[in-house]
Amino acid sequence: MQMADLLNHKKAGLALTAAEIEYFVSGFTAGDIPDYQAAALLMAICLRGMTDEEAAVLTDCMARSGDQLDLSPVDGVTADKHSTGGVGDKTTLIVAPLCAAAGLKIAKMSGRGLGHTGGTVDKLESIPGFRVALSNKEFFEQVNRVGVSVIGQTGNLAPADKKIYALRDATQTVDSIALIAASIMSKKLAAGAQNLVLDVKCGSGAFMQTPEDAQHLARLMVEIGKRCGRRVTAVITDMDTPLGTHIGNALEVTEALEILQNRGDESLRTLCLVLSAQLLQSGLRLTAEEARQKAEQTLKSGAAYAKFLEMVEAQGGDAELLAHTPNFLHAKCSRRVMAPQDGYLVKMQTRIIGESAQLLGAGRAKKDDAIDYAAGLVLHRKTGDLCRAGEPLATLYAASAHRLDEGEARFLSALSFGKTPSETKPLILGKVE
Repeated sequence: MQMADLLNHKKAGLALTAAEIEYFVSGFTAGDIPDYQAAALLMAICLRGMTDEEAAVLTDCMARSGDQLDLSPVDGVTADKHSTGGVGDKTTLIVAPLCAAAGLKIAKMSGRGLGHTGGTVDKLESIPGFRVALSNKEFFEQVNRVGVSVIGQTGNLAPADKKIYALRDATQTVDSIALIAASIMSKKLAAGAQNLVLDVKCGSGAFMQTPEDAQHLARLMVEIGKRCGRRVTAVITDMDTPLGTHIGNALEVTEALEILQNRGDESLRTLCLVLSAQLLQSGLRLTAEEARQKAEQTLKSGAAYAKFLEMVEAQGGDAELLAHTPNFLHAKCSRRVMAPQDGYLVKMQTRIIGESAQLLGAGRAKKDDAIDYAAGLVLHRKTGDLCRAGEPLATLYAASAHRLDEGEARFLSALSFGKTPSETKPLILGKVE
């Protein structure tokens, strides 16, 4: 078999065989296929597309290219969730302990933030003492004992995806839906959970800009999961407005604690209950109504909040501090941003608001950048709200006045005002089950 054959087949719009896909993934991962040939194939895939079967085989090959977590030591039904990324998305901090308190075993690997999106691992590391690097033995023991553990991804999880993504990023082939689906699902398959809920974001702060593209991606990932023997559902959600009101690592932990105590932003609470109910329905084989009621009762009873503190303590974090001082980190500098005019806030360019948080110090431009766990912003107004000139729109937090200046300018550039309110979009745009 030669790469020239694969290139000619895909260039002609033909489906690649399982053997051809395996040859490409194993050969490129091992360094036997040069970048220029791999890049040519990725461009052909981007232009010609892939069938569901091709995407499923590609995903499976990528998942098997490195470590695969065997969750058989976990006693119970294993479950996981994944979000395609957004601004203010702290749902894992809520959904994971809620589902664990309701009876599932959440053995989750999460990533770090880059660019305008935050990473769950960074948020958890803002908690003093919290360990995201556990041995497999520690990981399994905690999941069995506590019901939930969230750790950082291992270095050799789906290495084929790391190599392929780096090449996609350099060759303008990131936007292929088949390649996006394979990238996400390969890591989820390698992480081992049998039940998975996907939160597919759509809008100005998401990679999928249109509902149609988000639906396509969601459907394909669910189909890949089915073909690979996993139970997968997807929820398509709006990211034209930041999720919740707190953006930044420690700030998002604070907001998650509010939701876990059945307080705080209603839209964030609603989404977390929807995602949790999807997992409970799949993992515990409940009806949709039974799953919804179980998720709501687990949150209202305080069991989810107690489970989060138990997880924090098990992983070395200061649970006592969180229980008594929810605002556990304080930035050196803060500033209120005031409305420049009267009017309705008709649009928030969510990606730019995420970039504002990055400028404040809460995110990374490059993967090795240091972050300020206390930095970020808290929104006082969101899309659709009536604003009066001089009223606070947000409070910014940073380590210096210079960062506040940069963050404020970027934040204000994301906002548009009008004389009449804009049409409010629903938070949940669709489901794929």
